[in-house]
Amino acid sequence: MSVRLVHAPISLVYSEAKLDRDAYLREYHQLSESDDDPINQWLRLAKARGETSDTDPVLLNLMVELHKKVDALEMFLKNKEPQRLSLTNTAEIESIGFEHFNLAEELLEVGVEYYGRIEMPVHPKRDVAIFFAALSKTLAKIIKIHERDEKEWGAYLTARERVLIREAKENR
Repeated sequence: MSVRLVHAPISLVYSEAKLDRDAYLREYHQLSESDDDPINQWLRLAKARGETSDTDPVLLNLMVELHKKVDALEMFLKNKEPQRLSLTNTAEIESIGFEHFNLAEELLEVGVEYYGRIEMPVHPKRDVAIFFAALSKTLAKIIKIHERDEKEWGAYLTARERVLIREAKENR
């Protein structure tokens, strides 16, 4: 089996899915709904009513992200952090593909299903919840990821490919 991977250093925390499948599924769904915070609900309603038609979409998105940063800073100052499940293992992802990723070290058990969170290095930074199965001690296949996260994953992969192509051209 040939899998096309692109070098992309990303961090992963994970556990075997069978340890607490119900709790992992609950967190998986909560992380997908993290866009349903009050500012995003307001924005969605404003777009539906057509109130944003005269607004620059880039500026509007930047303002929304600034508002989220202020909310996050407020939570930090009040010592309130979003609740995340404690996962047993950490790993460094060395390379990614559209449906696969490869760890830097041999940490996986072939055939075992895992639940994990990947801290995506995109704007805005956020955790992406995934379920994946080990195809080898380092290679994993993503078996469950939210549609929006899958699009961001693909966009990040494409951006990494562009960077590597540019670097290869510069090194010639």
